Amino acid sequence: MIMEGQHVANVMLVVSTEHELEHWAKLAASLTAPGGTLYLRGLITMPEGSSLSEGANPARQLREALDKISRDVEAAHHETLVYVDYRPLSRLVTDVSSLGVETVIIQWEGPAALTGGLTSDDILRAVPVDVVLLHGAPWQFEGPVLLSLRGGPNIDIGLRVAAALAGDSTITLFHVADTPGSTPNLSEIMRAEPLVTRAVTAVTRVAEGIVYEARYHRAIVMGATFPQPDYTTSSMNPALQTVFARANRPLALVRARVPEEAGFHAPVRRFRPVENLSVRVDRWFAENTFHSREFADLDALVAMKKSQGVTISLGLPALNEEETVGEVITTLKRALMEEAPLLDEMVLIDSNSEDRTVEIAQSLGVPVYRHPDILPEVGTYQGKGEALWKSLAVLKGDIVVWIDTDITNMHPRFVYGLLGPLLKRPSIQYVKGFYQRPLRVDGVLQAVGGGRVTELVARPLLNLFYPELSGIIQPLSGEYAGRREALERVPFFSGYGVETGLLIDLHGLYGLDSIAQVDLEERVHRNQPLTNLSKMSFAIQQVFISRLEKRYGLQILRRVNRSMKLIVHEPERFALDIAEISDFERPPMIDAPGYVRARAGQTHSG
Repeated sequence: MIMEGQHVANVMLVVSTEHELEHWAKLAASLTAPGGTLYLRGLITMPEGSSLSEGANPARQLREALDKISRDVEAAHHETLVYVDYRPLSRLVTDVSSLGVETVIIQWEGPAALTGGLTSDDILRAVPVDVVLLHGAPWQFEGPVLLSLRGGPNIDIGLRVAAALAGDSTITLFHVADTPGSTPNLSEIMRAEPLVTRAVTAVTRVAEGIVYEARYHRAIVMGATFPQPDYTTSSMNPALQTVFARANRPLALVRARVPEEAGFHAPVRRFRPVENLSVRVDRWFAENTFHSREFADLDALVAMKKSQGVTISLGLPALNEEETVGEVITTLKRALMEEAPLLDEMVLIDSNSEDRTVEIAQSLGVPVYRHPDILPEVGTYQGKGEALWKSLAVLKGDIVVWIDTDITNMHPRFVYGLLGPLLKRPSIQYVKGFYQRPLRVDGVLQAVGGGRVTELVARPLLNLFYPELSGIIQPLSGEYAGRREALERVPFFSGYGVETGLLIDLHGLYGLDSIAQVDLEERVHRNQPLTNLSKMSFAIQQVFISRLEKRYGLQILRRVNRSMKLIVHEPERFALDIAEISDFERPPMIDAPGYVRARAGQTHSG
């Protein structure tokens, strides 16, 4: 028997809309014990035959609403997840088991409807803990709560839910007896739960009695018959159907988990059929595509960072960026180090700039490293990828962010947008930025354009050979972040191919769900001439060939031409120039002895 004030430790609230979400969360929090955790989950159910990627915007909106609740409710866990699927509820079963959840509260569409693509019977069979299916908004009516039970395993959970819904009001116990002589000692229940101030017993015409009583109550709580393992007996009895249709009051259907002493437990049904690759990519796109505004609350990010005990480093790769590097540093340092201590360090990684880039950074108090001087025993190559690889040896953070320094519209969202998914979702290892890329033509900024190598080379090749990555909007973007323990375990290409290589290798090591992408809105930068884009494309295609060699055990690059003839068409010259374009592949940094020594020294000094 439940005692006054008893709660359950971990509760999961599952919603499909933002409507009355604050009230739903208040109810769930009231069922969560002090020291327990409230987990927030959203379900976006897509019609069969549609693309799951269509759920990206609804998922984002629901996630933002859940994130706000997680900040306002003390017991709420900071990691809010929204599942997009044809039958998303089945994905909660794994969550419930792994998180130690004891009660699941689900927005319920009713006994004749589908919730998350499943019937109510399916839900009650699938979820292996106490379940509360709640239809309507109990807080819109006045009066006590009507609790209708036969007894058995639903008494405790029924009383808990009724007490949470009652608030400052009371509970009427409507006992359903099989025979007149089977009435239990109701006074014992009333002593255990002082909110129960009235008891009614019914043997016949049960549904009519509940409907009659409901007129004077704010909500109805009913116990569900536990579905049988053979899936032939429905918990949706005629009485429940009648009450749902005629009572005109919010209704909570409660079902206690199978008692531990039972000889057999109902098996968890497997609802998700084998699905094709396109569906998996669409689901990833809907669930792992974020917007930077979701993480604009810097105080919340700082709190998450502190609670997780992680440090964050920002690396700024640069080559002759004197026109923009000062504004980049000033903007980010002020917002993310001085006003909100989100970043623990900011470091410029210079590739032998010949202008004032280094001088400007040093004058603003930012440490500068020339990448040829880092780990000198391994030699050095030219290229941004080489700078990024070597920067791992000098950056100290558990999370590393890299931002290009040629951005002319720098905003803190370029950094906090990338950090948000890593701080919110422990399973995410790597985050890519994407944005609108206006193109400057003859000094005029056009609203569309840019990303030409992405659309003409990178994304077509990903679709051909790595279709699981086909939902990545801008695989070549220069803004990304990752966990050190992941970044130090993959190779880096020294030049233009670094982004492609990282994406393919991190996917191969950790899987698609470990990758996320964030809308950083708009990025304005110096666009490269077509000749440079041609070189970039040439290098990126070599990375694809390199990875296909590993996959199929082939040797192609040894036999192909690594030099590229570039067309020079100028007023004084019309000819072909030859450029040797080849990215060198650096091994995982964790295999570099100098890195291991440097990390050991950093840990010791820390």
